[in-house]
Amino acid sequence: MRMATRLGSVYLVTPRGRAGDLRCLAPTISRPNSSLSLRLRFQQPPCISKCYSRLASYQRLLIKNVSSCNRNSFLAGDRLHGFAALFQRHIRLYSPSKPSPNARASSKPLRVVEEDKAAININSPQSVKNSACFKKTEDMYRQAEAVALAGGGEKSMERHVKKHGKMMVTDRVRALIDDMDDFLELSLIGGVGMPYGHVPRANYLNGIGKIHGTYCMVCANDGSFKGGAIYPISVTKGLRTQEICFQNRVPSVMIVDSAGGFLPLQADLFNNGGATFYNEAVAGSEGIPQIAIVCGSCTAGGAYIPTMADEAVIVHKIGSLYLGGPPLVQAALGEIVSSEDLGGATVHCGTSGCTDYFASSEPEAFEIGRDIISCLNVKCNNDLDVPDFDEPLYNADEIPCIIPTPDSHHEMDVLPIIARLVDGSRFHEFKNMFGKCLLTGFAHICGHLVGIVANQQGDIGEFEAAKGSHFVQMCSERGIPLVFLQNTTDEQSEVSNKDEAVLWSQKLKARANMLAAVSCAKVPKLTVILGNGFGSTHFLMGGRAVNPNFLFAWPNARVAIMEPTRLAETVARQNDSSGKLDPDKLKKLTEKFVKESSAIYGATRILNDGIIMPNETRKVLSQCLAICKAYAQPRSEGSPVLRM
Repeated sequence: MRMATRLGSVYLVTPRGRAGDLRCLAPTISRPNSSLSLRLRFQQPPCISKCYSRLASYQRLLIKNVSSCNRNSFLAGDRLHGFAALFQRHIRLYSPSKPSPNARASSKPLRVVEEDKAAININSPQSVKNSACFKKTEDMYRQAEAVALAGGGEKSMERHVKKHGKMMVTDRVRALIDDMDDFLELSLIGGVGMPYGHVPRANYLNGIGKIHGTYCMVCANDGSFKGGAIYPISVTKGLRTQEICFQNRVPSVMIVDSAGGFLPLQADLFNNGGATFYNEAVAGSEGIPQIAIVCGSCTAGGAYIPTMADEAVIVHKIGSLYLGGPPLVQAALGEIVSSEDLGGATVHCGTSGCTDYFASSEPEAFEIGRDIISCLNVKCNNDLDVPDFDEPLYNADEIPCIIPTPDSHHEMDVLPIIARLVDGSRFHEFKNMFGKCLLTGFAHICGHLVGIVANQQGDIGEFEAAKGSHFVQMCSERGIPLVFLQNTTDEQSEVSNKDEAVLWSQKLKARANMLAAVSCAKVPKLTVILGNGFGSTHFLMGGRAVNPNFLFAWPNARVAIMEPTRLAETVARQNDSSGKLDPDKLKKLTEKFVKESSAIYGATRILNDGIIMPNETRKVLSQCLAICKAYAQPRSEGSPVLRM
């Protein structure tokens, strides 16, 4: 190896191929005979401008050392390699390097949504107006939420805890699951504002959480309100809970503390309520575990819940199980008997065998319940498609600025919303030039790969429906969960000539195909109603009728057969043969339909699985995706994707 110096430059002569690391600095390369000669000029290329002073100092040091040697002598190998390492280090830090062969494989998939399409000005007059309008609907929801969380009131809660020595329903759930922060409560405001009065939480606290790392559906009676009595809305909520368990094969844990059906409303709950026991039996036969923890009364029909469960725990001196309680025994037989002697823990664990585990206290009962779950021998899949995922580049708290006022919901731009929900704001749009009023594409939500179907400022026409059918079938074939972001338009269906009739028939045919594709998709379907859910396109976009795994709505959302004002006018005309509209009647009808179309009203009637805030949507969707995947069964092979 030979080194020589000239003014302002250094020559390095080395055997061929030995100076490959330094070639990025060489402006000229020559190959004399059997050696490779590199000429390194210490100039200031843009790529290394930040370290020019250091390179210059290394140049002076290198020249000094080379000058101290004879031109024909060799510089010690270790000294030369030391200087080469210094050059190599700084070039790595400051020069643009070629990507390694695996660089593209390790890069993040999917493209980031363009900034001009995702960024918004939160201080613009329109954004401020949108945010203020959303705040009003949010306040309405918070009022209903406060009623639900209040339960039976302070006096009732105090009596429940101090006199009866019981835990509150939220404390029971907290004692059972691993982490309350990771608990997904469903239909929180169900039962608020019913014709027969408020029934907070429909007298059930239902939700999904982990017990020893295993996802379980927890269904807990609230004994602090009317002794945990079952109302018609309680039956509706309970049946929806069981439906979710069936769809996602989630084990069920029932915390029972109920006085039975609310007798004055028996006509509205008796027949439907019996389906609860049928579902419990069928779920057990399908291998979906059913566990019961008796923390209070199990009277009349409620007694079937623990006796039909796979395993049952009962709390001493608090839990009781019988068809007719002590008052009924006294009325029928004239005998006075205590609740414990009639159907307490000692009787059912030691004599009848209706329950399997005796617990001296509620905390012990929940520890036993946790132990039961740990012995279920069910595999809970917690794998992510992309374990190392990024947060969105844009703030989800800005979403209310994007949501237009109710009369302008159809103008909502969904792309900035998607950019605030998906990992790294990356979205791979499918058919972006075709059927532009329906946005479809792939993204990740907290590491879960999903196919997104979203309304985009317009009606679902023939092209949009064909595009949607293609995309939904493709996701179903690949096993990719579908996320519907719904904001449909209020369509006018009047036809004035033959050409319009033909266009409508083509549109209906395409929509029918999409509805069939959505209905038959063999993958989890999650729906969030962002704005409007009007007309038949509500079903195409994952409405309740097509049986989605979960369906949520934002507080501003509205769901109805048509826009409330137009619906009121239509009904008023049908009821008035003269054709003249009475302003007072029209006003009352409009107010009625506006109220009934509200997503908040729907949530109180269990027409959706709950109201969620825009900034909570990403978390809720990720929880639902994890739940859907946890016990997913192998899919049967279906038909190939049919293009258009």
